[in-house]
Amino acid sequence: MEHLLFAHWPVDADALRRLLPDAVRLQTHEGAGWLGVAPFRVAALRLRGTLPLPRLSSFLQLNVRTFVTAGGKPGVWFFSVDASSRLAVEAARRTYKLPIFPARISTTQRGEWIELDAARVGNRRRPHVFSATYGAGGEETHAAPGSLEEFLVERYCLYALDERGRLHRAEIHHPPWPLRPAHATIELNTMAPPELALPDRPLLHFVRAQEVVVWPLKRVPDA
Repeated sequence: MEHLLFAHWPVDADALRRLLPDAVRLQTHEGAGWLGVAPFRVAALRLRGTLPLPRLSSFLQLNVRTFVTAGGKPGVWFFSVDASSRLAVEAARRTYKLPIFPARISTTQRGEWIELDAARVGNRRRPHVFSATYGAGGEETHAAPGSLEEFLVERYCLYALDERGRLHRAEIHHPPWPLRPAHATIELNTMAPPELALPDRPLLHFVRAQEVVVWPLKRVPDA
């Protein structure tokens, strides 16, 4: 991953909980639910032990997520994933059962600032767009144990439902996130579920680069 923006908003926990399947439990921090939007560039994507594939290994992506647990294991629940590669969309749908959609996503780098525009393709019910300019604003650190930042970013699995409504988990391995404070101007954001009211100012972090390994999905027992 490269040039990742973590934008997180505290939201009403009950409203957020109603959007989740019964197979997972919402995790809160000091009573608040949290919704995250994370745009970034995927670089050198490949299966373990293989070389990157042309047209599939590098693309832009934007995730909308919250934080859940199942069987006592904290993880991430994706409300949506938008990607600029249709091949990546098809692969993720089949392999990870994610709610992933093709999107037009573009970035322009101007010095230390990144201008990003994303728009989902083919959704006629309502527009899904995200437009922002962002960049790093401080020194690199790691999330302190027990902190809000640790709760938000140090997640080591994702959850997804298959076509029959059965819960699956994919383990995620990576070093601790090298976080930097971020500045961002978010001109437009309709990616979040419309049932959630977002405060004006999100908590912002920037990551220049991070290596991430995602393992195959496995069924969560008794879920």
